[in-house]
This record gives sequence, C-alpha cells and structure tokens, in this order.
Amino acid sequence: MKHLFAVAVLGLILASPPLAAQGVHPLTGRRIAPVMGVAGAEWLMRPEREEEEQPRRAVEALRLQEGQTVADVGAGVGYFTWLLAERVGSRGWVYAVEIQPEMLRLLEQEMTRRGVKNVIPTLGKAADPGLPENALDLVLMVDVYHELAEPQKVLRKLHRALKPGGRLVLIEYKKEEPWIPIRLEHKMTELEARIEVEAEGFRFEQNVRILPRQHILIFRPVRVQ
Repeated sequence: MKHLFAVAVLGLILASPPLAAQGVHPLTGRRIAPVMGVAGAEWLMRPEREEEEQPRRAVEALRLQEGQTVADVGAGVGYFTWLLAERVGSRGWVYAVEIQPEMLRLLEQEMTRRGVKNVIPTLGKAADPGLPENALDLVLMVDVYHELAEPQKVLRKLHRALKPGGRLVLIEYKKEEPWIPIRLEHKMTELEARIEVEAEGFRFEQNVRILPRQHILIFRPVRVQ
C-alpha cells in the first residue's frame, strides 16, 4: 500500500495541472514553485529515490568532517538529515529546518526511529529559516531552493548563519535536461541559480557533476572587508 501511495503522489506531481506559483524571481523571471505539502511525505521516502538521486553519493561529495555544524533547510521528513547527522558524528549537529509543523513532526519521528540524537528540529518561516548567526559550516537545500517564496530574504539569512569559509549547497533537478520527469517549475538551470544566489553575496565555487538528475551547486559567502 505504501508503494502504491508513493506512486500516486508521484503521478500527482508529474501529471496534475500546475498549482498557482508563489511568484516570479525579479532577476531571472523564474516561476517559483509551490511548496510540497505533507501529503507528499511518502513520496520523499520512496525506495526509488536511492537510485534516482543517489543521496549517499551526494552527501559523500560534500566531504563533511566530524564535529561540524550543518543545516538541512527544507528537510522534509529527514531523508538527508540523518545522512548528514551520520557524517558529522556525535560531536556535530544538524539543524533540520521546516516551515510546516506537520512535516517537522514526521522528521522527529524518523530521527527517533533511527536513534539519531544530534539533530535540532527547527521550525522556520518563509523568509527566515531561524538559524543562529555565524554558526554553520554548511547549509544544504535539496530540491528546496526553487520553492522558496522569498528566496532573496532567505539567502541573506543564510549568509549571516554561515561561518567564514562555510558553504551553501543547492541540489536541484537539471532544467537543462528535458527528459527528467519533473515539472518545469521544480527544476533549475545552473545559470538561474548562479544569477540569483550570487546577487545575495555568494561566490559560485563549482557544480559537482556526479548525479544522474541533479546539479550539486556549491557557493561560498563573500565577506565585505
């Protein structure tokens, strides 16, 4: 039954009429996608995700160190959260940020089920993820940035939250590849991401091209002297 439900949700995402977008980014003209609600939680945990997105390979590419403090912004039910927690170890911390209380409750249940104790569930807002300033070694957003209703404000908050030398990482489905079966508004090109993120005080570092369907885009905050 769980598998059938996941398939049904996937069909809804791929085939249903588009929901009203939350807005248009002023720099790129990109239509901002609607946020996936808690009804999509089963789809986030679908078994096929391992093959389609290769999450372990993605996290390995981040080269996290034990004891680091990171944030999973738009964490959903914690699919990437526990992988990050595993990487930073018992001396590290993961802020798991969600703007939907119901999704955050599911994440807490998943962390309890897995026995993960170094995760800090954080209820954020549309324009503010609620992270401490100058505290994070890395911020990760997996298939999330394109849904931010107020991306410019969120990026400014993330800039303040990152330590000098910290990294902002966006994992986004490739809009350059029309064969990828995801609605257009849920994809981004590398150029769109660079234009939008660099405008808020970040420097593009690289696109790690190891995933079959997604970009791994790495940025560093630029500090004004």
